[in-house]
Amino acid sequence: MKAWEIRGDGGIDALTLSEREDPEPGPGEVLVRITASSINYRDLTTIEDPAPRSIPYPRIPNSDGAGTVIATGDGVTRFSTGDLVCGTFFQGWIDGPITALDMGRALGGTAEGMLAQLRVLPEDGLVHAPPGLSGRDAATLPCAALTAWHSLVEVGRVGPGDTVLLLGTGGVSIMALQFCGMLGARAIITSSSDVKLERCAELGAWATVNYRRTPEWDREVVRLTDGRGVDHTVEVGGAGTLARSIAATRIAGSIGLIGVLTGGTINPTLIMRKSLRLQGVYVGSRRMFEDMNRAIAHHGMRPVIDRCFDLADARAAYHAMRAAGHFGKLVITVAQD
Repeated sequence: MKAWEIRGDGGIDALTLSEREDPEPGPGEVLVRITASSINYRDLTTIEDPAPRSIPYPRIPNSDGAGTVIATGDGVTRFSTGDLVCGTFFQGWIDGPITALDMGRALGGTAEGMLAQLRVLPEDGLVHAPPGLSGRDAATLPCAALTAWHSLVEVGRVGPGDTVLLLGTGGVSIMALQFCGMLGARAIITSSSDVKLERCAELGAWATVNYRRTPEWDREVVRLTDGRGVDHTVEVGGAGTLARSIAATRIAGSIGLIGVLTGGTINPTLIMRKSLRLQGVYVGSRRMFEDMNRAIAHHGMRPVIDRCFDLADARAAYHAMRAAGHFGKLVITVAQD
């Protein structure tokens, strides 16, 4: 089989497309022919700077992937040949609070990733894809979609009539925008691009804010909510945007802290004074994934894919991620559906 590999500290252009032996499933394992793998910012940073993660070389990158079951090992009961499945980001996190052991089983980092033609995974590390989605669609769900769902549903307890702040138009924020529509919530979303904001409005955004024209975008969010602030913020920027997100969130509201895109520091007094709940969100459990997939199927939601790249052009996909001009998800096609 073909698989892309990280072999050292050379960055995107040092990725190597290699030949490996075809894997075989053992007891309790499932062999999946990968259809597609989507890219997350975490995948990009792992490729650009793998040394701090202490991963062994060579390492297959990418946490997200979906494909078709082509064989099962002895004792497998949850899946059958022909099922469309997604891998879970944390292979051991089934439900409940995450543990240190779970965090040591992340695909595309401490464990081999999904940018390969074939992958063997334990049956406990897979979920059924929502009916009606293609393999490319399903490949966008394991990280960005589940992170957005975790923030909105598990942390924010967002429901009909609530107001949610979303930052930017990357994979997590656009998934969260779509989920807000499913949950009956009003989404306010920011971007520096009016073209992207127009697309957000078409996807159901209640209000949009161009943060380049409105640097004090937190004040505009408060104005839009009649001085109250939003009920929940999906914070993908990090320390550099967190102070404004705190200012834009109502007293006793919640913030799902996801991103590390911007540097800076934060004064914790701001959180205390507003009695905010600030929760770190790192993807989610298998139970959350299955809950999310049922909701996606019920509402007929289709993920927003910006561009698809052929397997041989994977390096170009990572360069596109670094350029940050995408709207929604970037996907690498490994095989036809």
